[in-house]
Amino acid sequence: MLSRRHAFSILSAIALATGSLVTAAPAAELQKASLRLKWLPQAQFAGFYVAAAKGYYKAEGIDLTINPGGPNLLTENLVATGADTFGLSGGTDSVFAARDKGLPIVCIGVSHQITPFIFVTRKDGPVKTIQDFKGKTVTTWFTGANHVLTGMLAKEGIKPDELKIQPQQVSVTPFVDGSVDVVTATYYNEFYTIQSRMPKDSLKTFVAEDYGITFPRDTLIVAEATAKEKPELVKAFLRASLKGWKNAFSDPKGAVDTVMAAAPTLDRAQQEFMLTEVKRLMTSGAATKNGMFWIDTDAVKTAHDFFLTYGVISKPLDLAAAYDASFIQSVPVTDRLP
Repeated sequence: MLSRRHAFSILSAIALATGSLVTAAPAAELQKASLRLKWLPQAQFAGFYVAAAKGYYKAEGIDLTINPGGPNLLTENLVATGADTFGLSGGTDSVFAARDKGLPIVCIGVSHQITPFIFVTRKDGPVKTIQDFKGKTVTTWFTGANHVLTGMLAKEGIKPDELKIQPQQVSVTPFVDGSVDVVTATYYNEFYTIQSRMPKDSLKTFVAEDYGITFPRDTLIVAEATAKEKPELVKAFLRASLKGWKNAFSDPKGAVDTVMAAAPTLDRAQQEFMLTEVKRLMTSGAATKNGMFWIDTDAVKTAHDFFLTYGVISKPLDLAAAYDASFIQSVPVTDRLP
């Protein structure tokens, strides 16, 4: 009878000869990728930072770098050229505009299911209805919010040249000081600042959905080549990102801590408010049933037709090519719900 030592030696020799020696396999090499945000670090992007901090991307085999955006960076261009693997771009309008210009990008998920922009005025001021916008000074961003404004005006038969539309500054001070009649705000950022400087009950808001228009925003995009050649990478990225967002919403304090670790000078109270509002935007509309990052094809089609009617895009687009819902649909619904 062979001793245990001799038996082990023989088995080892056989294993070496056959190349089947049972040892711990080296960990698979992580695939490098990057995510380009649409703006600087803040709670608007908390889920991605949480997913990175907790190792969810690495668990999916991705070595992800999160790159902040900025005023002079176009996410669509960076993704189309391959400078970044993934991108969080402006919104449906940004995807339409990029595709209209021939940029080879594909939307794989939509974050904000309802329009994040609102238009704010004073209750005791001259603007009581949207018809009162005529002749007034309205500031907005010409990066998508202007299209929302144009759409609301068009629904009421108002032409843009009937009011004074001006580019909006970073600061909301001109509105607070009274030199602007109507200011544009996102629910999660500027509206917080305005409310902190003026009594909440002194404000009146105009919301796109009240006029039958929805412009989904914060779209996740990849290059066409990535979608075609690396579908498993795209699915893995979505799985990890969704896990990060679920964690962020279940532990908002921890999520804000994670974001502020990346940007220590942020105001905590504002970031907590932002995360609450972002959760509402991400879980509204079709997402209540289908989960986060759902691509609502009806909302996309309606927005497309509106932009085509008003000349924002020059020609009809192949929406099936521009918006690929197969990636988000590959994730179980339970993993998409917060």
